[in-house]
Amino acid sequence: MAKIMIQGTASSVGKSILVTALCRIFKQDGYSVCPYKSQNMSLNSYITLDGKEMGRAQVLQAYAAGLEPEVYMNPILLKPTTDKNCQIIFNGEVYGYSNAKEYHNLKVKFKDDLKSAFEKLENQFDIIVMEGAGSPAEINLRDNDIVNMGMAELIDAPVLLVGDIDKGGVFASLLGTIMLLSDSEKDRVKGTIINKFRGDISLLKPGVDSLEELTHRDCLGVVPYFKLDLEDEDGAVDLNKNITDKIDIAIIRLPHISNFTDFDALSIEPDVSVRYVEAVTEFKTPDLVIIPGTKNTLGDLEYLKKSGLYNKIREYEVNGKIIGICGGYQMLGKVLEDPYGVETTLESMEGLDILPIKTVFEEKKITTRVNGIIAKDLINNDTPLSIYGYEIHMGKTTLLDEGKSLININKSNNEEANHLDGVVNNKGNVMGTYIHGVFDGVEFRQHIINELRRDKGIEEKVSMAYEHLREKELDKLADLVRASIDMNKIYKIMGLNR
Repeated sequence: MAKIMIQGTASSVGKSILVTALCRIFKQDGYSVCPYKSQNMSLNSYITLDGKEMGRAQVLQAYAAGLEPEVYMNPILLKPTTDKNCQIIFNGEVYGYSNAKEYHNLKVKFKDDLKSAFEKLENQFDIIVMEGAGSPAEINLRDNDIVNMGMAELIDAPVLLVGDIDKGGVFASLLGTIMLLSDSEKDRVKGTIINKFRGDISLLKPGVDSLEELTHRDCLGVVPYFKLDLEDEDGAVDLNKNITDKIDIAIIRLPHISNFTDFDALSIEPDVSVRYVEAVTEFKTPDLVIIPGTKNTLGDLEYLKKSGLYNKIREYEVNGKIIGICGGYQMLGKVLEDPYGVETTLESMEGLDILPIKTVFEEKKITTRVNGIIAKDLINNDTPLSIYGYEIHMGKTTLLDEGKSLININKSNNEEANHLDGVVNNKGNVMGTYIHGVFDGVEFRQHIINELRRDKGIEEKVSMAYEHLREKELDKLADLVRASIDMNKIYKIMGLNR
């Protein structure tokens, strides 16, 4: 089995997307390939077919490799709950909660499990493409590292170091990172890649030549800046704030927003602009407001109250349309109770009081893949609309004295089911659901967007299958990266002749 590890000079330099590209390239070249990231920190997560939780970045990489996502691709997922604390997901299940210092000391306990899990993969695939996290030059965290050089040493993997030229200072960041590594770590770095380049590449060449001379390593390529319809990994990305098309969908940018990938499928629709709102002054007059998921529902509800968005959303509801997803769904209710202190020391908090629901936070986390039907009489549609997605939440929500359930769940974790999810208010202009990815399927998304088109006198359209578009975009990504980097040298570094 061959392996290669992509590390970066910092977060958001493009490690995840380059791993995605390599997975698709190796697949195209006839190899069985698997992505692997020992530890990810992100609030964008996903539920596998067997009800396990993993990071979204490895999900996209799995699709690029032609695989169904599974937790062995991302054994540890850290989900921040505050600036200093996080929930630890290990092998797809909640392991516990920890602050930064506690987790730094805890990491060594996972080493043997990570090594044995990786060794099992070696018998299943031709190539494993690994991803680091942040930077390997965080020398204060080096002792117990399990995701950058520590992991590379554990399974003896060669490393390619990626730098982001769009931020500036790429030569200094690549050289400085290598200089801060130990001698044995430096030996693992077999080449560099410059990412997100804009401009005339001939003007860059003298800098590349000097970099190669200073680092004694080949620069394996310069990848141009590009924009494809592929999901971003986490909240470190720049989320659009501008109205760019006729239909204005405003998503509330919560401080602990999770799974904003839920809305990628909306952004591929013609006529649709998806933007993120953080302040009352940015709210304007959207055609649809979405309150997304969050890793800290009560904390973010308090943020809505302090920022003025709480009152703004309540005013907007009189004539506007609102959809709440997961934590956003909980916030739309009358009251949220936290008797076990799952999120806060407060026992209860008043919600937006727009949907007739009550939520109680429980200690057990619900993680399920679901399929269901949206009943035709709820949304003025001639036929039921099928949906699919996944649930990730700690709370249990009950419907009170009015309103109707939104979705009939008929399959849960691949087994037959029969229960209800979500609520639509009596006016029909506000709905909420626990289901992430509810817009990925064509039928419900097309219904929602065409309803907005009718309101604005725009011609209705047929929606595209999101999965079909994703496959096309992955192939575009592979073509672009293949043309930009020296794949022959990469094969040689892995010990393969191509």
